[in-house]
Amino acid sequence: MSTPATPTPTPTTPALSLKAQLHEAARDWWRSDAPTWVYVFKMVFAGLLALGIGYGLDLESPRSALITVFIVMQPQSGMILAKSFYRVIGTLVGSAAIVVFVGLFAQTPELFLLASALWIGLCTVGSAHNRNFRSYGFVLSGYTVALIGLPAALHPAITFDSVMTRVSEIMVGIVCVGLVSALVFPQASAPGLVRIIRGRFTAFVDLISATLGGSNDRKQLEATNARFVGDIIGLEAMRSSAIFEDPEVRLRSGRLSRMNSEFMALSTRVHALHQLMNRLHANPAPGAQVVIAAISPYFREVQPLLTRASGEPVMSAVDAADAALKLDAFKRELPRRVRATRGTLAEQCDSDSAMLDFDTASELLYRVVEELHAYTLTYASLNQRHHEREQWEHSYAPKTSMTTALIAGARAAIVMLCLAGFWIASGWPSGDVAVLNAAAFCAITSAAPDPAKATRTVAIGVLFAAVAGYVYTFHILPRLDGYWMLASALMPVLMLAVWLTTKPKWAGYGLGICIFFPFLAVPDNFAHFNAAGYLNESVALVVSLLVTAVAFMLLLPPTTDWTVRVLEKQLRKQVVDACFGKLGRLALKFESGTRDLMHQITILTSSRPLLRQKALGWMFATLEVGHAIIELRTELHGIRTETPNLLPPSAYVALNRLREAIPALFARPSAATLQTALDANDATIVEVQTAIGPHYRERSERHRLQRTLSYLHFIRTALLDQQSPLHTMRAGANPASGERHAT
Repeated sequence: MSTPATPTPTPTTPALSLKAQLHEAARDWWRSDAPTWVYVFKMVFAGLLALGIGYGLDLESPRSALITVFIVMQPQSGMILAKSFYRVIGTLVGSAAIVVFVGLFAQTPELFLLASALWIGLCTVGSAHNRNFRSYGFVLSGYTVALIGLPAALHPAITFDSVMTRVSEIMVGIVCVGLVSALVFPQASAPGLVRIIRGRFTAFVDLISATLGGSNDRKQLEATNARFVGDIIGLEAMRSSAIFEDPEVRLRSGRLSRMNSEFMALSTRVHALHQLMNRLHANPAPGAQVVIAAISPYFREVQPLLTRASGEPVMSAVDAADAALKLDAFKRELPRRVRATRGTLAEQCDSDSAMLDFDTASELLYRVVEELHAYTLTYASLNQRHHEREQWEHSYAPKTSMTTALIAGARAAIVMLCLAGFWIASGWPSGDVAVLNAAAFCAITSAAPDPAKATRTVAIGVLFAAVAGYVYTFHILPRLDGYWMLASALMPVLMLAVWLTTKPKWAGYGLGICIFFPFLAVPDNFAHFNAAGYLNESVALVVSLLVTAVAFMLLLPPTTDWTVRVLEKQLRKQVVDACFGKLGRLALKFESGTRDLMHQITILTSSRPLLRQKALGWMFATLEVGHAIIELRTELHGIRTETPNLLPPSAYVALNRLREAIPALFARPSAATLQTALDANDATIVEVQTAIGPHYRERSERHRLQRTLSYLHFIRTALLDQQSPLHTMRAGANPASGERHAT
């Protein structure tokens, strides 16, 4: 009888000592929570410093300096400096408007309020039409008129003094927050910029490897491109902020802008190539499989060019220099090799459609390699302080719907006029506070994804600020003696408020407390303890925010499907601009404008995935067709300039007809306009094929005509794409015409 075996003891990890556990916990806290608390202490310190200086300089309302700190506070120093710059500009412009309005309408308050409402509406339009902190400058120039202009209109003799005092208080706050942010545990924007650039380059290398390797499906590609849209907007925003704080970033600003432009063009090209190959894989015709077999070996050669010797993808600018050399060598050899493959393919396959597919795919591949080489060269140039690639004047061009911007401006003006009318009719003592606060928040929150929700959360913060402010004003402040005791008493609430702003879910509550608790609780240099006045102002603040929230819910709210449809229509209109815009900087305007509109739609449809998916489909259709149209126009411009007789007059007539049919399709998508565009495209393809002909032509002329043909063929495949939003329209149309070119 055998005895049971003794189980082998499982090795266990030795327990950490208490000291080691505390050290590990402290290290985790330092990595995760410490930056947040450093930021909280910095902002509160800057605010209290501005408040103390305001008292020391005997400013009329030192709390304005404190509030300015909390308004311009941002995590990185560059963002603070950028926001401060535009705040100063906006305040100065608004102050100039105040002097004009008070001089013209001081004796007629109704006209003054009307002029102020129109000015605020106009500034809100400018805010909605711009991006980043430039938008904030428009907001400031608008609500400065309400903030200073309303009290000045009641007492015209003190207008100049009020303006100068206001500017002085703002400057004190801006200088304090700028100095504290730059000198006390500074958090620069440049490291974040480097992380975005490296992360995007690595992600793009992975995308190219998966796309050209055929392992990326449409949903993955859509998700990646949607993320790239956010990266493009984010990089441009961070670049425009970082140039304020870092001279090294300023030296490379042109190259960073150039990288963004090259990345947009490159990602569009990769997407177009991927979509073309998807259509070929879905095509059961034997010629399509022959084309796939002929072109695929070239795809597999691209990924190793973007890999270091260790097998890891290129990440740093130093690695990119080596990759650029390999891409250049591959690009030089590619045309010769493709011509040889084409000659072999022509012997194997006598289908015009298959040859068109091969020519289009090879042309797109060459452009992908060419633009990837340019993008890699620009990335590699970042390693040098000065470089010739810095000379880049084509900046990012945002695109907004003027319709939605005008609605935002009209909404702000209407809210101000309604509250102003109630103020005048009722004689409400704090009506001016309600008017100026509503005007300010209509402008500030109009760019939020859900302005009504954002305003409601701020209103809840204001309620807390009103209660806390009452306790401070009438029960704590009378017992304090001097600035230091005041600062100590204010610090807990201010720290809580700033900490809340670091949490996205509670940021609105924190913002309401940050701005309105000092407004209510911090005394002026000549302190007044008036309970009735305090309650009136508190009620005015809450009422103004509630009226603003109601206005956002009733007056064409931005969150409705109608707004998304307006932006979607503006997105499709990009193709119209691609057909008729000036060619000079058209490609960059088209790329950046399309992505900027898609970014706005993405923000508005965060909780509506079906709407977002539809808009994403239109974005890809717009990018594919619009980009091909621009390149077709560029090619035709070269033909008309250098060799106008290369195409017969009938070809130019067909091209003009196509140039009219494509915009009509994207302006009014329907089965009829789609069929008209397909017919015009087929007729143009026939004309260009006839021009190429079987007779002898010089290689450069034949290549130019083949490029023209490949652009036309790609437009057709994009219009026939079964995953495009146009496919549902085609299902009801009669596709009998022109199927000979379908892939």
